[in-house]
Amino acid sequence: AFEETPMLVAVLTYVGYGVLTLFGYLRDFMRQWKIEKCQNATEREEQKDFVPLYQDFENFYTRNLYMRIRDSWNRPICSVPGAKVDMMERVSHDYNWTFTYTGRVIKDIINMGSYNYLGFAQKAGTCQEAAAKVLSQYGAGVCSTRQEMGNLDKHEELEKLVARFLGVESAMAYGMGFATNSMNIPALVGKGCLILSDELNHASLVLGARLSGATIRIFKHNNMQSLEKLLKDAIVHGQPRTRRPWKKILILVEGIYSMEGSIVRLPEVIALKKKYKSYLYLDEAHSIGALGPSGRGVVDYFGLNPEDVDIMMGTFTKSFGAAGGYIGGKKELIDYLRTYSHSAVYATSMSPPVVEQIITSVKCIMGEDGTTVGKARVQQLAENTRYFRRRLKEMGFIIYGNEDSPVVPLMLYMPAKIGAFGREMLKRNIGVVVVGFPATPIIESRARFCLSAAHTKEMLDRVKIL
Repeated sequence: AFEETPMLVAVLTYVGYGVLTLFGYLRDFMRQWKIEKCQNATEREEQKDFVPLYQDFENFYTRNLYMRIRDSWNRPICSVPGAKVDMMERVSHDYNWTFTYTGRVIKDIINMGSYNYLGFAQKAGTCQEAAAKVLSQYGAGVCSTRQEMGNLDKHEELEKLVARFLGVESAMAYGMGFATNSMNIPALVGKGCLILSDELNHASLVLGARLSGATIRIFKHNNMQSLEKLLKDAIVHGQPRTRRPWKKILILVEGIYSMEGSIVRLPEVIALKKKYKSYLYLDEAHSIGALGPSGRGVVDYFGLNPEDVDIMMGTFTKSFGAAGGYIGGKKELIDYLRTYSHSAVYATSMSPPVVEQIITSVKCIMGEDGTTVGKARVQQLAENTRYFRRRLKEMGFIIYGNEDSPVVPLMLYMPAKIGAFGREMLKRNIGVVVVGFPATPIIESRARFCLSAAHTKEMLDRVKIL
């Protein structure tokens, strides 16, 4: 359950957006009459009678609201995204339309924005040494797809290790986490199938569902009553017009929702999936490595059987400090995807050093490196998460998400606070992600902290105090 936006705050937020919109129209009027310089992309005079390439009204928000706080995003760092980062200083002399680099590097900024949950994003240690060794042996790129000349022994080793880590029969790795969702869902469902998707699912799941051609219906976030109603209606009424049964019903959920910090109610989802004979697709991009006693994700967190999840998806970009994604499940499923998935057939194979980074970090988490470092990192992340959340709540902030989620949204609400919060934190050498509309509802702007096992208690206390 999320704490509702206070009425006064909601009213003031709408008023704030209203004022910004009014000033936006005023500035557009001034640009039209050449009173103010027009910085946005427009057609040349000789193209005025063509079909518009740039939609002025569609870009209104970007032009007049986003540009005011653009300096809060895309900040260039020039170091490993560990517990602390170095950032290149930049300034703007035209209200964020363009930036100029000063040449100065801001050192030792506490990094509260990267998804480095287990602290494996580092420039020294066993992972780095192993990746460097593989780089010298295999090179940086493969220059081919897996089905042609790009299937390395390292890829095979990685997939067997991931399957063992997840507790499933087989697994397949992909070079991009986003494409793992967007390109594989269309291979699993199509016309005549039904997708039931959580309203707060990631854009990659949404895109994959749309590309599939299947019918999509949305259920309220983590609301089992809403999901069950859709499942009942699907069984009773079948497909529109023909009333034939759906070929497949696929439920799409995430382990941890990256904007809300909430954890999926997986035991209840599995119970409904079994009751109504549907399939379950679980996206563990943010939960794998970050949840559960052994870091095996939300399935491990609830003590469930991995076989109860039909398609287990996750990424290597967060807890493992690498890149890419995976899908795990029954051998028949993975064999099918190797043949029919666009990501498998057409995408270039994963870079060998990246593969080695994943292999080394997974073995560390599983304890197969002969140490307890991986287990200690999982425990440290859990401790940091509970401590940071507890202290923020004691200070009176409105915090979203589950107590065990390392994604910690701190509610800002008002649009003016988005840019102000990000700038003021950077002045104090703290890097944090701020998020607003349209990535969130218009009255629910927020700052998002991502905790890491690499953060010390002193770092968290410094962030909390400032």
